[in-house]
Amino acid sequence: MRKRAVALCGAVVVVMAGTLTAVPAGASAHGTTTTTTPTQTGKLTWRSCATKNYPTLQCASLKVPLDHRRPHGQKITLALSRVPHTARAYQGPLLVNPGGPGGSGLTLAGFVARSLPAKVAARYDVIGFDPRGVGASKPALDCEPGHFDPVRPDSLPTTPAIEKANLARARSFAAACGKKYAHVLPYIDTTSAVRDMDAIRQALGAKKINYFGYSYGTYLGAVYAKFFPERVRRLVLDSVVDPTDVWYEANLNQDVAFNDRHRAFLAWVAAYDTTYGLGTDPEKVEATWYAMRAALAKKPAGGTVGASELEDTFIPGGYYNGYWPILAEAFAAYVHDKDPEPLVEAYEDFGAVDASGHNGYSVYASVQCRDAGRPRDWRRWREDNWAVYGKAPFMTWNNAWYNAPCAFWPTDSLRPVNVANGKLPPVLLFQATGDAATPYEGGVTVHRLLARSRLVVEEGGGNHGVTLSGNACLDKHLAAYLTDGTVPRGYGEADAVCRALPDPKPAAAGAASAKTASAPSKGSALHGLLGFRH
Repeated sequence: MRKRAVALCGAVVVVMAGTLTAVPAGASAHGTTTTTTPTQTGKLTWRSCATKNYPTLQCASLKVPLDHRRPHGQKITLALSRVPHTARAYQGPLLVNPGGPGGSGLTLAGFVARSLPAKVAARYDVIGFDPRGVGASKPALDCEPGHFDPVRPDSLPTTPAIEKANLARARSFAAACGKKYAHVLPYIDTTSAVRDMDAIRQALGAKKINYFGYSYGTYLGAVYAKFFPERVRRLVLDSVVDPTDVWYEANLNQDVAFNDRHRAFLAWVAAYDTTYGLGTDPEKVEATWYAMRAALAKKPAGGTVGASELEDTFIPGGYYNGYWPILAEAFAAYVHDKDPEPLVEAYEDFGAVDASGHNGYSVYASVQCRDAGRPRDWRRWREDNWAVYGKAPFMTWNNAWYNAPCAFWPTDSLRPVNVANGKLPPVLLFQATGDAATPYEGGVTVHRLLARSRLVVEEGGGNHGVTLSGNACLDKHLAAYLTDGTVPRGYGEADAVCRALPDPKPAAAGAASAKTASAPSKGSALHGLLGFRH
């Protein structure tokens, strides 16, 4: 999880795969007209849903079975998006997914098409989709809209009363989901979602798909490949979930990794003492942060940001260091001046949960609680989380309560999928050594499980979601693979190593907000789409 050293690569050779030139039935050679493609699963009617940033984006919907074992039973609707190909050397659909579970992929299609080199993107229909239960798909889950309203009980259960209050919230959320969506919850899971992906493939008229997934999307892609290896043409997995510890152990492992990442942020704050004035000793800065947390537990900033909301606000800094200047200024303003406004603003930017966030969390819980077994005895959760808290206090209990509805979930659970696979073409994996949400070992594990995979490592990187985020070295490997199947192959744990981008510098005076952060625009755009809590 916290492994940093990567064996250096030896001489690099490449593996090649040919390109496709055929255009699927019903699509124009340049993909610029509205098309209708009849299939066994229904038909897609594409219409413009262009935005200022993505002027060629199109949208469609597809009906699929709620229960794929009963194809003629109840149907649900998936929302799809597309940026059509424009090149004659067409290489088929490229499905993209931002993770979650619970992340909407509609806008990601536009982002990926715009961020890839134009000559590469032109060869694909880039396809986004909202997985079942998510966003514009119907039904869209929203179990308990006020679940994250501030101010919540302190996440740290230092008294029986605090623990009881947090347990009541977890039980209430699970019960609300069961009451509102009893007939749907047994089918909100990864295996159902990958069967939806294959229905999308059929509706597109494609014999094979290309796939590009971030975070949880890497597990989704690996499970699809396990179920349908003959239907995978190219597979890109960025920030890789360890499929051997889903999901209870994965959350405990995250806690340690996020604690490391939070301490890296505090060390960065200490390095810029001339800007923030919080001291040059990272341990003293850390003590100051926890003192702020203790104060907010007693008196929430602006009546809004208590201890739990403070954690919600700073956890995104573990996903993306571009947020560090904003968080550091809010931290400093509160400590020096007891000014709550920057802290409240940072909470509203990063920690507050809106309607789409409540939908995303409802799907997150539904998938995670259904996908794999969790302890039903709360005493096990209490013991495990206090043990981890002893070495990783930053996020442990916050993460425990985020996932606690699974202890009371109204459906039974499935078994995790063994994604080991020797039937795939070359697969390309990307992983940062300091990734907190999907720790480094996950990439190494999947590299081992997927026989023809290649692992590209961002050495020294700590962000979650690293391609199309400003690192030219990583993006070069991605573009080469999507162009003609070229993959690196070195000797050692990694097949290629790229240096991480430098950490950000403090924001210019008066520019510390999510809209004016000094972070690279590509990275900010990507992480705005990926969201948090993958």
